[in-house]
Amino acid sequence: MLMRQTLDFLLYHWLKVDRLSARERFSEHSRETFDAVLDTCERIAREKFAPFNRLADTEEPRFDGERVHLPQATHEALAAYVESGMLAAAQDAEHGGLQLPCVIEMAANCFFSKASVAMGGYAMLTNGNANLLMAHGTPVQREVFAMNEFSGRWFGTMCLSEPQAGSSLSDVATRAEPDGADFEADPLGPRYRLTGNKMWISGGEHEITENIVHLVLAKIPGPDGKPLPGTKGISLFIVPKHLVDTDGRLTGERNDVALAGLNHKLGYRGTTNCLLNFGEGRQLPGGRPGAIGYLVGKPGEGLRCMFHMMNEARIGVGLGAVMLGYAGYEASLDYARQRPQGRPMTAAGKDASQPQRPIIEHADVKRMLLAQKSYVEGGLALELFCARLVDEQHTGTPEEAAAARLLLDVLIPIAKSWPSEWCLEANSLAIQVLGGYGYTRDFPVEQYWRDNRLNMIHEGTHGIQALDLLGRKVVMDGGQALMALAGRISDTAQRAGQVPGLAEAANELGAALAAVGGATKKAWSTGEPEEALANATPYLQAFGHTVLAWIWLEVVLALEGTDLESDFAQGKRAAQRYFFAYELPKIHAWLGVVARREALTREMRDAWF
Repeated sequence: MLMRQTLDFLLYHWLKVDRLSARERFSEHSRETFDAVLDTCERIAREKFAPFNRLADTEEPRFDGERVHLPQATHEALAAYVESGMLAAAQDAEHGGLQLPCVIEMAANCFFSKASVAMGGYAMLTNGNANLLMAHGTPVQREVFAMNEFSGRWFGTMCLSEPQAGSSLSDVATRAEPDGADFEADPLGPRYRLTGNKMWISGGEHEITENIVHLVLAKIPGPDGKPLPGTKGISLFIVPKHLVDTDGRLTGERNDVALAGLNHKLGYRGTTNCLLNFGEGRQLPGGRPGAIGYLVGKPGEGLRCMFHMMNEARIGVGLGAVMLGYAGYEASLDYARQRPQGRPMTAAGKDASQPQRPIIEHADVKRMLLAQKSYVEGGLALELFCARLVDEQHTGTPEEAAAARLLLDVLIPIAKSWPSEWCLEANSLAIQVLGGYGYTRDFPVEQYWRDNRLNMIHEGTHGIQALDLLGRKVVMDGGQALMALAGRISDTAQRAGQVPGLAEAANELGAALAAVGGATKKAWSTGEPEEALANATPYLQAFGHTVLAWIWLEVVLALEGTDLESDFAQGKRAAQRYFFAYELPKIHAWLGVVARREALTREMRDAWF
C-alpha cells in the first residue's frame, strides 16, 4: 500500500499518464484500464511471487548433468505471469498485445521486481528478446519466434558475453559460418552454423517452457576465413534450443546448444545463469555438429540490432534496482516501528525507569529511513519519467519525439546506474536499521542487498555507463542532449523559485547544474580523451545526483493542488529536503577531480599497488 500510493501519485498527478489515452495508439485505454492492469499485477506478485522469493534464493537451480531443476513455485509464478498477458502488454492488439504505454508496462512490472526479482527475470529477458525481433526480424521470424515468446510458449535469452570477453564485445570469438550452399534460402532466415562459448547467460537453460530462443552475437568470417576485427564483423542470430518449422512446431530435433555449467551467484539465485557451449557436437542437427542459427538483420549489424532495445532494458534494470531498494525500505520501516530499544536522552541523562521507545523515534534511524525514502522514491520517479519519454518518442508529435530522444540519450546512463548504486545503498541502510538481525536470513533485507548488488554490473557496468555519459552523450552533436536537459532543469528551478519554501532549493539546483556544466567543459578543455575520462565515474555520480535533485523538485511541485498537510505530502517534502541537505552537496567533491582532470588514476602504476 505504501508503494502503491506513491506509484499512483507519480503516474497520475505528476506524469499525467491518463492523458495518453487521447493518442490513437492508447485510445482504448483510460485510467480505469491502467488501474486494472496495476491491480492484477500487484495481486499476482503478492500471491505467486513474494511468498516464494526466499525459496527461489535457497533452492538454487540445480543441474544433474541432463536437466536443470527449479522449484515448482517458479513454474507456477511464471505461468500466472504469462496468463496475465504482460509479456505482450505493449504490443499491437493484432499481435495479441494490450497496446499499453511503456510507462504503465514498467509500472506494472515493478510489482514483480519487488516481489521476486529473480523469478521475474525470465519474463523480462523474453520480452526484450521478442521486442528486438519485432524491430529487426523478418516477418517469418516475428511470427515464428517473437509471437511464441509473447504468448509465453517459449522464453528467450540474449547471449553476448564470452568467458574471455565480458563487456569487450569487439573480442567476441564465437563463429558463424554459412550452413551449406543453400543457406540463404531457409525461410526462417539465412542459416548458419555457430561454434563458441557464451558466459553469464541468464535464463539460458530451464524447462519452464518447451523451447528457449537464444539471441546470439557471433562473427561471420571474412573471405580469408578470419573473423573481422572489432565490432564491425559482429552479427546477430536466432539459435533455438529445439529446432522448429515455419509453423512454429518443434521438429523433434535438438539444436547443438549445451549447458556447460551453472554460475553460482551472490544474488538473483532464482534465475539460472549459464555457460553455454554452441557447436561442440553433443547434438548433431542435420547429422553434423554446429548450432543452427538464423541471421537477424544484415551481416555485421548485430550490435546495432542488439542496442535497439537497450533503452528499455536499462530502464528495466534501473527499475529492478529501485524495487529491491523499495522492498528493503518497507521492511526496515516496519521493523523500526516495532522494535523497542533505548530511551529519550535528557539533560539529566537517560531515565531507566521509563519504557523503551521504538527505534524509529531515534534521530539516526530517521536519517537512515529518510535516506532510503529519498533514494527509492526518487529512483522510482526517475524510471517512470524515462519510460514516459519512451512513449513520447514513439507516439508524440515529431517535436515531442525529438525532444524525448535527446533527453533519453543523456538520461539512460543515469536511469541504469544511479539506482544500481544508491538503491543498493538503501539496502545497506535497511540492514543497518535491523542491526544484527539485518544480516541474518531470518529477515529478508540481506537477500535484497545480495540481489541488488548485481545491478551495478547488469546491462553495462558502472564504469561503462560513466564513459558513455561523459565520453559520448554530453558532447555529441555539440552537446545538444545536455543543453536539452539543462533547459528542463532550469525551467523546474524557475518554477520552484516562485513557490514558498522552495526558493532555496531552486537556487541550489541551479548552482548544481552550473557546476556540472563547468566541470564538463573543464574535463574536455584539453581535448584529450584519456584526461577527460579518467574521472568519468565521479562525473556520473555528480550528474546523477543533480538529476535526482531535479526529479525531487519536480515531484514536490506536483504536490500543489493536493492536501499539503497530509502525511503523504509531508513525507515527500521531507525526502526532498533530505536529498538537498545531505546528498546534493556531495557533487562538489565529485566534480572537483573531474574539473581539474585529476591525474592520479592515470598515473598510478601496477607495481605501486
